[in-house]
Amino acid sequence: MSWQLRWSHWPWYRQLMRLDKPIGIYLLLWPTWWALWLAADGVPPWSLWLVFTLGVVLMRSAGCVINDYADRNFDGAVSRTQQRPLAAGKVSAAEALQLFGCLLLLAASLLLFLNWQTALLSLGAVALAALYPFMKRYTHLPQLVLGAAFSWGMPMAFMAIQLQLPVVVWWLYLANLCWTVAYDTYYAMVDQPDDERVGIKSTAILFGRFGFAAVLLLQGLTLLLLWYVGVLAQLGLWYQLALLLCLPLFGYQFWLARQNLQGCFQAFLHNHYVGLLIFIGLALDLLLS
Repeated sequence: MSWQLRWSHWPWYRQLMRLDKPIGIYLLLWPTWWALWLAADGVPPWSLWLVFTLGVVLMRSAGCVINDYADRNFDGAVSRTQQRPLAAGKVSAAEALQLFGCLLLLAASLLLFLNWQTALLSLGAVALAALYPFMKRYTHLPQLVLGAAFSWGMPMAFMAIQLQLPVVVWWLYLANLCWTVAYDTYYAMVDQPDDERVGIKSTAILFGRFGFAAVLLLQGLTLLLLWYVGVLAQLGLWYQLALLLCLPLFGYQFWLARQNLQGCFQAFLHNHYVGLLIFIGLALDLLLS
């Protein structure tokens, strides 16, 4: 395969990496920061904070590229995605694969600043990121794989700081997994009519008319698991208050989603504030206690 990346195509590569739509970065960043602050019992070393933050941006970008590569023959039939660079023919499949490889190499370079145990764990992140886009062909649970991928920075953060994986990180992992499935089900609801027509699977299709109830159940389970994380980590008032304030935020998302398909998308976007609120509560609790 010849080298096909071209600087003149940067606007399309930017869209392919979704750098113009940073919501995915936020939804991956907040849980990673939760784990970093918990593992450090306060503010983490700035160097690790920088490495993990850059890693989030690079891996999310790589995930978007490989997702569009996997969906290149389907996106044109879905109204929301038909103008994506690959679907619209603005970049080639070879360009997408080469861009994906470059992003992985850049992300791998960050491992030079981490211990070997964390570098070994990173293989799981790469595997999940590459696997997720193809799961929607074979299972109605691709959101579960996405949740596993979006949560993988948590054990990596603990390993980088503590050189161990205490039980609290797995409860945190499970909480984020439930939250991810919940908000990505809202996201999948937007495309549900088109997905059913072209044969794409999702939790939105799996849950069917019980979709909203399933999302509410998952959100409740998320808060319950996060509460237990607080018990294990001996977090106090600020953290618990943040979790309590998430209840009206989730209620607002439900109200948005009940309006129409665009409301489902707005409910998905709104989860940025949930992640931010939890981070603020966690950080304040660790800093002021």
